Amino acid sequence: MTTTAAPPPAHQSKVDPKSVNRAVKSLLKWWDSKSKPESSEPLEKDGFVYLIVTMKKIPQMDRTNPVMIPIPHPLIDLEEDSRELCLIIDDRHKNKITKEAALKKIEAEKIPISTVIKVSKLKSDLRKLEEEKRFELYFAERRLMPILPNLLGKEFVKKKKIPIAINLRHGKWKEQVEKACESALFFVGTGTCSVVKVAKLSMGRKEIAENVMAAMNGIADSVPGKWRNVKLFHLKLLESLALPVYQAAPPVMELR
Repeated sequence: MTTTAAPPPAHQSKVDPKSVNRAVKSLLKWWDSKSKPESSEPLEKDGFVYLIVTMKKIPQMDRTNPVMIPIPHPLIDLEEDSRELCLIIDDRHKNKITKEAALKKIEAEKIPISTVIKVSKLKSDLRKLEEEKRFELYFAERRLMPILPNLLGKEFVKKKKIPIAINLRHGKWKEQVEKACESALFFVGTGTCSVVKVAKLSMGRKEIAENVMAAMNGIADSVPGKWRNVKLFHLKLLESLALPVYQAAPPVMELR
């Protein structure tokens, strides 16, 4: 007689959905009041919701590539013709992938990349392109990642526009690009705090809350120590106050 193994226990979130819903509702109310024409304080044009994660200890993780946290409602709609995704290729070696070959592959396989830039022309081309359009996401050949921060400059890094590594030699380009577009990107900082873009204000309240919950659970599951290392989660808009949605319980003090 064979026995069937019991299924693994369901993932237990430590976050109260009611806290998330209250925070989302408050932020949307604040946004609506500030977005009215009669408001004396015009808002910057940033329609995103941000999650601030505070760790108890600085996580020892890869700081070059983001952790991709799947969310139910993607921040980038790949069906829209207006999307702007940029790929930086390495043209410094003999066995390089040429810009022409990359564009041909992108068109043939319907890969959602709108622009290809050669790393040798990065500084001149990128400055010009940034003035003309705003890219939603940057990708770069994996072997370029160590040199890109210096080439792009401090402002580029500060704005969280560091490209996402993509393997152009092996693996499927389209799958790698789509996975990044369908995820919240968790860039691990050098301190205990990180900021993650998790939703768009154009989404409904329910969709925003679902993305926030998925991002918090995914982040907690991806860091060393998991929930034991998560101290705080806050939710905010670009110019709003940060609203708490999770706080770790304080350590229990033993009586003597």
